[in-house]
Amino acid sequence: MSEHPAQPDPTLRETDALTLPLRVSDLSARGGLRFRLTPTPEARAELAGDLGALKIRKLDFAGQILAEGRSDWRLEGVLGATVIQECVITAEPVTTRIDQPVTRRFVRDMPTPTEPEAEIPEDDTLEPLGPVIDPGAVMAEALALALPDYPRVPGAALPDSVTDLPPDERPNPFAALAKLKKDLGQDGE
Repeated sequence: MSEHPAQPDPTLRETDALTLPLRVSDLSARGGLRFRLTPTPEARAELAGDLGALKIRKLDFAGQILAEGRSDWRLEGVLGATVIQECVITAEPVTTRIDQPVTRRFVRDMPTPTEPEAEIPEDDTLEPLGPVIDPGAVMAEALALALPDYPRVPGAALPDSVTDLPPDERPNPFAALAKLKKDLGQDGE
């Protein structure tokens, strides 16, 4: 009984890199294309540096690119990541788990604002269609948007502000300035 090697799936593109540029002219309007990115530890370390994170322990982005109408494309995927950032208060490591759907619509006729002050479109999934769709670029952007801006370890809090003190106990900034001027020998004489 001879075993046949598994036939590669022509509708699946996989990589362990941070990019997977797919030429739009090579995409099939009928069946679309599936993708999966599982970057190597080295690639994750590079992306962590770009994002200002300490480490990306796990990163996986899988989905599909489907035709939408005659000339547009829709990317749908699921982003999974475990990222370690520095706590903004204690500098201790904070681990964040991200599991979220990601959608981008690549449109040939992207609406362009004509006025100097234009409103941001409500549909934030729209992207201009170029010659290449790169799920890796979408993955990096989605991860950057999903990370907490101010990661904190549980229970970490900022110290009380001076404005929380009663008015008679607040330090006088002008007294501090006068002392500084005196210490520097600039007392106006």
